[in-house]
Amino acid sequence: MWESICLTLLATAGNNIGKVLQKKGTIILPPLSLKLKVIRAYAENKPWALGFLMDIFGALLMLRALSLAPVSVVQPVSGCGLAILSVFSHFYLKEVMNVFDWIGITVAGIGTIGVGAGGEEQEASLISVFQLLWLAFVVAILFVLLNAWLHIFKRQRREQELVEYEVVEEIIYGLESGILFGMASVVSKMGFVFVEQGFSAMFIPMCISISICCSGTGFFYQTRGLKHGRAIVVSTCAAVASIVTGVVAGMFALGEKLPTSQSGRLLLLLGWLFIMLGVVLLVTSSRLIRHLPRSFRRSRQSSVERGFSIRRTASHVAKDTNPSAVIQAATLHHLLSTPSKEKD
Repeated sequence: MWESICLTLLATAGNNIGKVLQKKGTIILPPLSLKLKVIRAYAENKPWALGFLMDIFGALLMLRALSLAPVSVVQPVSGCGLAILSVFSHFYLKEVMNVFDWIGITVAGIGTIGVGAGGEEQEASLISVFQLLWLAFVVAILFVLLNAWLHIFKRQRREQELVEYEVVEEIIYGLESGILFGMASVVSKMGFVFVEQGFSAMFIPMCISISICCSGTGFFYQTRGLKHGRAIVVSTCAAVASIVTGVVAGMFALGEKLPTSQSGRLLLLLGWLFIMLGVVLLVTSSRLIRHLPRSFRRSRQSSVERGFSIRRTASHVAKDTNPSAVIQAATLHHLLSTPSKEKD
């Protein structure tokens, strides 16, 4: 169990950090195209090439983790990727994080330990191809309902001649993308379970292909939500929906079960809760900090500015010759999917 959790943490770190490095590299690169000159420019750009390799390596590690552990364990732990990314941004991108960022990282870490301590090895349950079709049918019905709800609110917004997105629209796009991200892990796991039951090995690449389609469609919905909506709402709903989908679908479609011991069940449930709470704190930290007393915010800001000014002076010359993006921890997930936007 701990091996699969460590693999999941390494995988989600590679995916998230790799995307940040790719984004940093594209600052001085032309738009990606199939021209040989452009492809060579991307390949010779060290940050982009390193980020691309880390992203691919992370995806391979995630598949390995899914082959060893239940989705109900792997998917929640993968939510800690935002915490790892925040730490990376603090030390590599010289980003200053607030108190809620550190609390979120700590809570997510405690949740990961709880999942590892409470989870237990499980024997593969018997599943059939019809369960995959049934799962696809349930997700399709869910998307029909969500899109019908979205259509109603869009029509109301047009009738009232409102320009700004309603919070319901942001929530729906976040839920849709999160459900698809969770389903991507579940479908990948199904391929390994089918092979364990004696089915053809072709089920693994077939399920991985379906998983890639789910992830790609999820990024499409997430991008639509982030384009006009608030990153905080969309990202939070996507992260929570991804974890919940992985847990629920893993139990109902793959036959995964809670630990047999009462203490194991408690640790696992608390681990899920702490990871989701940590992710929510990381995504909403910039807004939560505004609700603190002004005196506390001023004292924290003054101490942070003293430490940051030293780093800023030392790196001022480098920034002039090598431009880079300073990424807020609360909007890191936003920047991975869309061009930089001003924060609300």
